[in-house]
Amino acid sequence: MMVTNAAESANVRIMTNALSALPDDIDALKVLILAERVAHAVVTEARDAALAERDTLAVRNMKLEHIVAEMRRAMYGRRSERIDDNQLALVLEALETEHAKTEAEAEKADPKLKSERARKRRASRNDNVDHLPHEEVVIEPESRLCPCCSGTLHMIGEDVSKRLDKQPAKLTVVVTRRPKYACRSCEKNGADEVAGIIQAPAPARLIEGGLPTERLVADIVVSKFADHLPLYRQSQILARSGVRIERSTLAHWVGAAAAELQPLHDRLIALFKASPKLFCDETRCPVLDPGRGKTKTGYMWALARDDRPWGGADPPAVAYRYAPGRGAQHAVKLLAGFSGVLQVDGYAAYSQLAAPARPGGPVTLAYCYELYVGGNQPIATEALARIKLLYDIEAEVRGLPPQLRRAIRRERSKPIVEAMKPWLEDNLTRMSKGSTLAEAIAYGLNHWDGLVRYLDDGRIEIDSNTVERSIRPLALTRKNALFAGHDLGAESWAMIASLLETCKLNAIDPLAWITDVLTKLVNRWPASRIDELMPWAYAKSAA
Repeated sequence: MMVTNAAESANVRIMTNALSALPDDIDALKVLILAERVAHAVVTEARDAALAERDTLAVRNMKLEHIVAEMRRAMYGRRSERIDDNQLALVLEALETEHAKTEAEAEKADPKLKSERARKRRASRNDNVDHLPHEEVVIEPESRLCPCCSGTLHMIGEDVSKRLDKQPAKLTVVVTRRPKYACRSCEKNGADEVAGIIQAPAPARLIEGGLPTERLVADIVVSKFADHLPLYRQSQILARSGVRIERSTLAHWVGAAAAELQPLHDRLIALFKASPKLFCDETRCPVLDPGRGKTKTGYMWALARDDRPWGGADPPAVAYRYAPGRGAQHAVKLLAGFSGVLQVDGYAAYSQLAAPARPGGPVTLAYCYELYVGGNQPIATEALARIKLLYDIEAEVRGLPPQLRRAIRRERSKPIVEAMKPWLEDNLTRMSKGSTLAEAIAYGLNHWDGLVRYLDDGRIEIDSNTVERSIRPLALTRKNALFAGHDLGAESWAMIASLLETCKLNAIDPLAWITDVLTKLVNRWPASRIDELMPWAYAKSAA
């Protein structure tokens, strides 16, 4: 009872002191109450902002957790659950879209949030669109009379905003007229009427007597082989514009373009064989086999060149060639005449290229580091950590001359590599020979001389990512088209894809290049000047 009375007495004293602190003046009390309300509003606004930020961060955290989960599944999941890079990109795209939808719904419900995010977008967006055609839209007020005195208003400034717009494909008809001219004097003198007529010659066409311009054919070719849009879908898109062109007709146009472009592909392969260093890889290419009513497995062999990491003068390029198989004879045929350094994976077919008795001399094989295959084993994690040290050094030497790259590698990378081999050998003896990790370590040890060759040659890369990146566009086209219709069709696919991907490597618009090249070729461009049509030459002429 005494404790309760003491507490009540303390509360009474606190309230008495608080009341005595209040002013007796009514106006002062009003000011105090107003200040209290303002402070409460500020606190409430700050609390609401903190809660909104908490909710935003919670959504973002959920999105990041999804991304991490998908990446873990892609890298470490069971083999049946693993997804490739393209599938992972689709997953991330869906997550980004869903996140954007959530943000848009929040903006609709909160005008203040919408205004704040709009301000941030204006501050961070990239307005690098000055190279595009501009369409001016001027929005005038309903009246330009002063609301006070009805006088005429004059312009004192303006607010300008830019938005990126896109119009659907615009189909036009090019009408070519060739007037005929005759001489009246010759006609009066009875001269031969036919001989007196003058008319400009008809321009050459890719499809003589056909409907398309060279630019339309170029667009179809680029859409199919660079943007991975099959011809039947392009036919559907054209039909939406009221132009009905059968898929077989589009295929005929693509074939005509392929016939014109073939010499450029042949020249590209010839230039590759004169290069000091190339990358090579192969990927599966399903081809329709009508006799059996299903597909057979062919292969796209890829040659790639990128000398930019060591300052080489040759421009980057890629060349594909179709072969009905994956045997060593196809690699031998593809690289006949080449005698430089070839970076490849451990596929046994390439070993024949290094034979001393090979015509033209043996090829020097360099292999890539692929010792880490995933998993949670401490050995795999340690292998990855050691290889990462090598990659960190490679990031520092990228772009340096070969001699300097070699010197830095021998000073800093060589000790790491020399310590890695006995470590791998020791761990290999402790694990099951049938495990995936054991197979990966055995691969590294069996190809050790080729793996460490990059230490003594500054032109060699630590991996073959250059050619692996070049194969991804083929995989996308393969997924969308499912298979090539014939061996000859696969050969044309390889040829055209080579030229278009080389355009991309040289930062050239494939559509602009192929339109220009097709126009020149049908107008009998001399074969002696074919090098002027190569993508990198086009880049220089357009600069």
